[in-house]
Amino acid sequence: MQIVGTWHLIARVFLPFAAGYYLSYLFRTINALIASHLSSDTGLGIADLGLLTSVYFLVFAAAQIPVGILLDRFGPRRVQSALLLIAAMGAGLFAVSTGFLSLVIARAMIGLGVAAALTAGLKSIILWFPRERVALLNGYMVMLGSLGAVTATSPVEHLLAWMGWRQLFDILAAATGATAVLIYVVVPERDIVPPIAPSPATLSSVFGDRRFWRMAPLSATCVGSSWSLQGLWASPWLTDVEGLDRATLVRHLLTFSIVLSCGAWLFGTTVHYIKRRGIGAETILAVVAVLFVASELALILRAPLPPIVPWSVVAIVGTATVASFAVIADYFPPELAGRANGALNVLHFSWAFLAQFGTGLILEQWSANDGHRPVQAYQVALGLNVALQIAALLWFALPWGRYIASRTRPISFFVPADIFDAVESVSAFEDWVILPPAEDDAAW
Repeated sequence: MQIVGTWHLIARVFLPFAAGYYLSYLFRTINALIASHLSSDTGLGIADLGLLTSVYFLVFAAAQIPVGILLDRFGPRRVQSALLLIAAMGAGLFAVSTGFLSLVIARAMIGLGVAAALTAGLKSIILWFPRERVALLNGYMVMLGSLGAVTATSPVEHLLAWMGWRQLFDILAAATGATAVLIYVVVPERDIVPPIAPSPATLSSVFGDRRFWRMAPLSATCVGSSWSLQGLWASPWLTDVEGLDRATLVRHLLTFSIVLSCGAWLFGTTVHYIKRRGIGAETILAVVAVLFVASELALILRAPLPPIVPWSVVAIVGTATVASFAVIADYFPPELAGRANGALNVLHFSWAFLAQFGTGLILEQWSANDGHRPVQAYQVALGLNVALQIAALLWFALPWGRYIASRTRPISFFVPADIFDAVESVSAFEDWVILPPAEDDAAW
């Protein structure tokens, strides 16, 4: 009976929300493939293309806090189904738009409509499934959703061979509307029981938590940069810097997307098992950040590696949200899950917007030679991202570095995740063993 009940929940709760996140990922990454079609049909320059694509992230980020509050108050079923209808209308408008302004408005509507795609799925997992399975199911959710990035490569390329990008967006509009109806009809309602005692379950509990601000900049600069690169700038880099033709480019994008999907499963499984051994998910986040910076430096310095190697690492970092949200789940109680995930997503998507739009502005400073920008333009744009990621990594490690410097005996580098089963006040958190001494608190 337990097995039957589990599969019943997967079919009625997990898979419908995974379908919504699949569409979100497809919308997020599809401009990388149709960028040349958009430029030729509408006359967009590279900076305009960067703004058009990145406005998705801007609206997505702006919506995260309201969406998180709505999810905690009304539940994921009603919020997700209503927002997906807006995304469907945005896709329909995108299909018929001819000017830059209407394209931007349509893209913004899509971003708003899928703003709850991931957080609604994560909230549903927290509400319906056992706590010890949350990290694993989060990984599966991101894995299935990232298949949207796989679809936005060779499958879409084959579709574009016999239909235009406008007809493609008509199909996406219909599919998004159908998914909204599916979620509203199939997903059962789950009552959200408030705590018996009054609890400070407010947004200030998230933004006032020191652990959040230690982890969030690192997660944002890494995950947001990965989304920015894979969602748009990987394609121009591979064309201008690596000199790939169209067919080879599509094959590389397909490979990156498959790696992305497998990475979500890998992160979810790894977090699930290391937490069972008392190791915090912060460990994985730090290791991923180091590998990400190393892969970007390999691209900037033109290391003698096949481009598919560092770009695969760049792609897989986009699924590190599994580790980040596992950290968040340990920091905050279920009644704050929507707000906490939304707060972190604000930073993820805000940085993705800044990185994607800013890269376009930087590239525009160099004149194109036969339609291609020089290698130096891409190196400068990517180098700025790497510098900020290194700063965030140092900030992330600073408390431990200070503590190690002030002690001669060895200590554990990361705190076991299971000690943070509830939200702690700043004063309580200061008493924990890994924090720097009190005299360093002002500088911290």
